[in-house]
This record gives sequence, C-alpha cells and structure tokens, in this order.
Amino acid sequence: MGDLAILNTGGAMFQRLLKSFSSPGSSIKPLKNQIYEDLKNTARESGQLFEDPEFPAQDSSLFYSRAGQVQGHVEWKRPKDIHSNPKLFVDGACSCDVIQGSLGNCWFVAACSSLAQEKELWYKVIPDAEEQEWDDEQPENYAGIFHFRFWLFDGWYDVVIDDRLPTIGGELIYIKSRDKNEFWGALLEKAYAKVAGSYESLDGGNLCDALIDFTGGIAETFQLQEEKYYEDEEKKVQLFRTMRSEIENHSLLSCAISAASQEEMEARTEVGLVKGHAYGITAVKKVYIGETSLMSLFAQKEKIYMIRMRNPWGQKEWTGPFSDGSEEWQKISASERERIGLTFDEDGEFWMIFDDFCKYFTDMSICRLVNTSWFSFNKTWSESFFSGKWTTGPKNSETDRAGGCYNHRDTFLHNPQFRFDVEAEDDTAMIFLMQRDRRALRSKGINHLVMGFHVMKVEANRRYRLHSIKEKAGGSEYAMSRNVFQRCLLKPGRYVVVPTTFDPNEEGEFLLRIFTKRNNNGKEMTHDVPTQSMWPCMSYPCLVTKVFVKGAADLEKQDRFGSADPYCVVKCEGERVKSPVCHETLNPEWNLTALFYRKQADSQVKIQIWNSNVVMDTCLGKTSVEAPLNPEPVLKEVELYGRLQEKDVKKPGVVTIEIMTSDDLLAF
Repeated sequence: MGDLAILNTGGAMFQRLLKSFSSPGSSIKPLKNQIYEDLKNTARESGQLFEDPEFPAQDSSLFYSRAGQVQGHVEWKRPKDIHSNPKLFVDGACSCDVIQGSLGNCWFVAACSSLAQEKELWYKVIPDAEEQEWDDEQPENYAGIFHFRFWLFDGWYDVVIDDRLPTIGGELIYIKSRDKNEFWGALLEKAYAKVAGSYESLDGGNLCDALIDFTGGIAETFQLQEEKYYEDEEKKVQLFRTMRSEIENHSLLSCAISAASQEEMEARTEVGLVKGHAYGITAVKKVYIGETSLMSLFAQKEKIYMIRMRNPWGQKEWTGPFSDGSEEWQKISASERERIGLTFDEDGEFWMIFDDFCKYFTDMSICRLVNTSWFSFNKTWSESFFSGKWTTGPKNSETDRAGGCYNHRDTFLHNPQFRFDVEAEDDTAMIFLMQRDRRALRSKGINHLVMGFHVMKVEANRRYRLHSIKEKAGGSEYAMSRNVFQRCLLKPGRYVVVPTTFDPNEEGEFLLRIFTKRNNNGKEMTHDVPTQSMWPCMSYPCLVTKVFVKGAADLEKQDRFGSADPYCVVKCEGERVKSPVCHETLNPEWNLTALFYRKQADSQVKIQIWNSNVVMDTCLGKTSVEAPLNPEPVLKEVELYGRLQEKDVKKPGVVTIEIMTSDDLLAF
C-alpha cells in the first residue's frame, strides 16, 4: 500500500525548486506520439469532438480480466452529457475535491489530494489549466480533448485523452468530485488509466508510484511498527522532525495501516482507521496547549506533537483523542485552533497526537523533490543518473547482464555495475532504483520484477568492473515494486552499486539515481580490463597489483602540540591515488586500497606521506616497494626516507602495507 503527503505553499522559492528539482529528461515527450495541439486543431477543423483511438470507449479500457468487469450497463458520456455546466475546476483545486469510486485506488485519490494542495505541482501535471477549461462564451472552441503530464520512468510525457467517461445510470463509476460539475479528478484518473493500460490496472497500487509520476521525485518508506518507533522516544522525536522538515521542503508524505489478509482489507479498526488504506498527511505541527489540564496528560509539556491527515474516502475519520469535535479541542485556545486551521467538517480530514500516529500506523512514506541546483540557498544534492538493462546473452559476454542477487554468487557480478565516490565524512547517499512500469502488461500475466541493489566499497581508483565480491557496505531490500529506495551512511571512498533482479536471467529496464552531498563522479563500468590501444607501439598491461595501505606509526611531529595531519599518496607507473587526511595524529589509519594495471614487471609502488598545511603541504617521508608476481597478499612494514636531497636520510615512522600481484587481469 502506498503513501502520500501534502505541501505547504512556497511561492516563488518553490517555483525555483520545481524548475531545478531532479527529474531526468526535461523535455516533454508525447505518449504514443499523440501531439495535443495537432489533435485539438484537427478536431476543431472537422467539427467533431475528439475520440481517442489509443484508449477507446470500450471494455478493453475498463478491464483486462473477469475480476475487473463492471456490474451494470456502462455508458461512456462526455461531461456535458453528465452535467449541464461542466467545469475542469470549481473554485480551484482542493485536497477534498476528489472522492474514490468503485476502484480500489485510494492511493491514487490520495495522490490527487496531495496534488491539489500545491498549485505549482498541479500546473505541471495539469498544464494549460485555464486554456483547457470550458469557455461558456466560446463553446465552439471545445474539442473534447484534454492532456496531462506524468513523469514516466525516463522523463516527462504528455498524455492525451478524450473526455468520454464511463458511467452507470448517469453516474461516474470511478473518481468523482464533491461538486457534481467538476471533472479534473475524473479526467486525470482516465489519463493515468491510459498510461497503465486500463482502469482495472489502477486497482490496488502504490501511492509512492503516483507521487513519483506526479513529481519526478524519489520516495522513501519508514516501517513504523517493524522498527518500533512507538516505543523509542528518540527515534520518534527524530521522525517528527524529519516529517516536519520534509513538509516545509515541499515533500509529499503519506501513511497506511497494512492489512494482514485480504479479509482485513478496508476493515475499520476500533479507533475508526481503515486497514489496507492510504492516508494523506496534510500537516505536521507542534500545538500549544498552554496552562491547561492537558499538561498533566503530556508530562507538563506546553507543546505537543500532532499530525493532520485525510482519508481519501472523505469520511471515516479517527475517533480517538483530538478527533473532530472531541473534548480535548475545547481545552485548546481559539487562537491556537485558528492558527493550525482546525475544522470539524465531515471531509475525511482529522488530527492525531503523534504518539498515536506511531502506535496505529504501520508505515509512512516521503516523496522528495530533490534539489540539485547549485544556484540555490536550500540544501542541494549531487546526482548521478543512469538508465540500464538486465539482459541475457552468451556467458561472460557484454550482454550477459542478468546475474540475479547476491545469493547467486557465481553470476552476481555479471549484472550492470556503477561506481560513485563519497567525499564528505559520513555522507548520506540516497540510492533510488526504478524499473519500467509493467502495469499495462498485466493482461499478459507479466508483473513487476523483484529487484534491489547491493553496495560495496572498492579500491579508491577502481575504473573497471568488479570480478570478486567485496564486503557489503549497504543495500536495499528486494521487492516486487516499481521503485526501491535506500539511504546509506557511507565513509569517504569509492563504491560500486550493483542493481539486480532477485533471480538470474530476468530481463528488464531500470533507472538508477544516486544522490550525495558532494559531486560523486558516478559512472557505469562497462569494461572488464583496460582496453587495447589502437597504436601498436603502446604496450598492454601484463600485471594487476592491489595495494592496501593500512596506516603509519610514529611519524614526525609537525606542530607545537606534537601532532600532525597526515595523508598518503600511492603511485605506480604514472598513476596517483591520494588518501583522506587524518587529523591531529602521528599514527594515522587510512585503510586505502588502490589498484594498478602494470605494463612493466619491474616497476615499483611508491608511497609518500604528507602533512596537510594551510599554505603548503610538507613531506613526512617516502618509500618504494617492489611488487613481484604473487597472488597471495604480502604484509610489509616499511621505513620512511626523505625526498630529493634527503632521499637517503631516514625519517621517523613506518608504513604498514599489503601487496598482491596477479598476471590475471580479472583477478580482482
């Protein structure tokens, strides 16, 4: 079950964010090559209202299986045949406009509610809103055609539909509006059903998917019960701060109570909440309770954490403390109730204490519009964006790229591999994996692949594909889902992420997005080893050497406090690898690993130790070691010497290294 949220307005700042937020593929592509303006002009010139051949007014657009068949005689009617004064919007868009119909798509209705809360968002999804509106003064301009925009896997698509909507007995079957003559929700649902292949394909979906399709953002889910937020005060406070911050940053939030069985779906709990159902989160606030009797109930706190949400059904609200009209609200000042926008309408919207939220809801999701613009005062991220494929082909060939998950160790590294760097100390990497939508293929028995990804720390200068599995540094759970997200806390270094299907030999397309605080230099690794030069005079590597510099001990003091800020540089055949700086120590631990493809068997590995200074770095010593053919690791402790004129002068300190060399370039 999916997830949702609602946005606070952000004016010009949010418009800038919307223009800069990370959504690869900035140009708008016409779905099924249907160009809205051309089709609209053709319909006007012909004098015939548009009829969409790509999503016809037929049963095939309603359902693909017997289970999806509609009970009753279906008539496809245009809005003017349903109401005498149809409108796209009545008094603008509101989160309470849309009401769920006979489909089990509360997740989509919740996403529509979220969309309606922020003008800048629905202007993007519902373009030319004023131009698409019915014009009472010029009815001849109406052509029975609308268009909407969704972010679908690899970019923004313009989706054209006609305005024929399925009805039974003159009433809309699916989404409807509180105002009988408002049709934006029903038309948006039809456009989304066209993308999915049919209305039935929207029955039982994931709200995160809809929010991503509305924004091009990335989604993260928190398992409230599984991770026991309700009994961990520190985690609970941190979650509240995260949610409040995300809403202020225009993220979309949602929550749900999972159902343990089909029988529990849409069952109402003793406190009025519905299982297997998506709720939109519309506010996260601290509410002032002042010097009232409520303070005794909340450990003498003057402010309590509260959350506001909405049931897409427009009814069946929370009945516990602080429910609509409850006595607790009478103890809150009128000014405070006004500040938080308290109403008691039967609209499905209600408030809860945050403790109760963590107690009753099982999961909560955040869909972020990630800001990657460097021309911003807000927090920005660096993004690497890749499109790839899992393909089957001859063993060990370039098309053998469907090796399955880590459980299949013999083929795991056959999958596509992508490297990225972490520069900041304890950086948070957000990794988002998305597969191409397969809902339209359900009629053929094709479902989404079970997928996930695995992250490993590798050599600092790794440029070619991994051939041996490294220690796991992070990764995701595997799920039969369009999207998989994981936040990984990583130390500085280079990493490889391997996106995979759970089972080997499953083909599909995917999108991989990697976000870090600083530039991550993300690249796909396509070659196994260095490529042969086109120049015959250029020699080809004959050896590969792996060097591990663990650290140094008893280095020369560099400041009046008797310490230093050392780093090391490893060189071999013209290639240079630098470690991070270890601050205020004479016994640094770098744990730096480097890989060198060598053309000369007698070339040496050179190691230099430097002290980091503000003006100019100073050398603490250097050493050179041989790296003969030996595939087994050799541990060495080597002494340091001066450089240039002092090259024969011994310097304080020793360096601990481990070296291994193989003539098999695929060894590491």
